[in-house]
Amino acid sequence: MTYGPIKHFKDIEAWKLARELRIRTYGVIKKLPSEEKYDLASQMRRAAISCTANIAEGYGRFHYQENIHFCRISRGSMYEIQEHLITCMDNEYITKEIYDSIWDLSINAIKTLDGYIRYLNKNAT
Repeated sequence: MTYGPIKHFKDIEAWKLARELRIRTYGVIKKLPSEEKYDLASQMRRAAISCTANIAEGYGRFHYQENIHFCRISRGSMYEIQEHLITCMDNEYITKEIYDSIWDLSINAIKTLDGYIRYLNKNAT
């Protein structure tokens, strides 16, 4: 994967994938039954927002290590979304096709974010 110049957090490939993950997660949230409105939906919404927001916040920090810290928080939120997807699948709130599609996107987002973190670590030294 090649990376172009990063002039804004929107240029970060991991942010782009996290954004798509957030959008897709919001699509699932809209399909949840009303009894999940304040529990599962709220947890999923916070995790989805955290994915993109922490990459953006890390980009705005002065030091590489601070950026890495926020990227790791974003990474944790991506894994949290995976757990919520499992819950949605277990409770038959989503189809296997939707589950697989978002799961694959989350894996790609995590791998790309891991690459960005390695890039930051390399430049921090």
